[in-house]
Amino acid sequence: MPKQSATQDFVPVKEIRDGIIILKDGSLRAIMMVSSLNFSLKSSDEQEATLGQFQNFLNSLDFFVQIFVQSRRLDIRPYIAMMEERKKEQTNELIKIQTREYIEFIKNFTENVNIMSKNFFVVVPYHPAVITKETSKSFFSKKQEKTSFTDESFEENRSQLEQRISVVEQGLARASLRLVRLGTEEAMELLYKIFNPGELEKPIQIN
Repeated sequence: MPKQSATQDFVPVKEIRDGIIILKDGSLRAIMMVSSLNFSLKSSDEQEATLGQFQNFLNSLDFFVQIFVQSRRLDIRPYIAMMEERKKEQTNELIKIQTREYIEFIKNFTENVNIMSKNFFVVVPYHPAVITKETSKSFFSKKQEKTSFTDESFEENRSQLEQRISVVEQGLARASLRLVRLGTEEAMELLYKIFNPGELEKPIQIN
């Protein structure tokens, strides 16, 4: 009988340290959540300037990055639960009735309309010199080589990754985009959602 592989064997992540994802091949990843722009509301000149800055950012990179868009159906349950608590606290009967009707309206509306939430991320990689042959592989590549390294080498590689992160932050800031680094908990939550796409979870909260 063939040996069954554990689920972890198909996940390329080895561990997460201080928000930095360490893959099984020894390479590092940092993930940043990026704000969105209402491009259509900008004037023609502003649109051209934004596109020009983004083009300059891409042309300035001497390493690859990944742009990841997470699109999920909006989970309205936390909001409904909050409104249910507000309804219980009401002493005015008229307001309590209006709150109940509002809750029913929201429930019916979200059931009939597919409301989606979108989050935008930039994944910044760093491949130590010993695994440069892996630089063409994507973040989600299943074919990995297991590599171990010391705390000292991790800090050295982390320093190189931080330099790349700084380049990305500065380039996207010029395009009027705001970035927030994901910490360990946020990175774990995002990875859980990636590898468990069928489950509804709350949006990523960044303190």
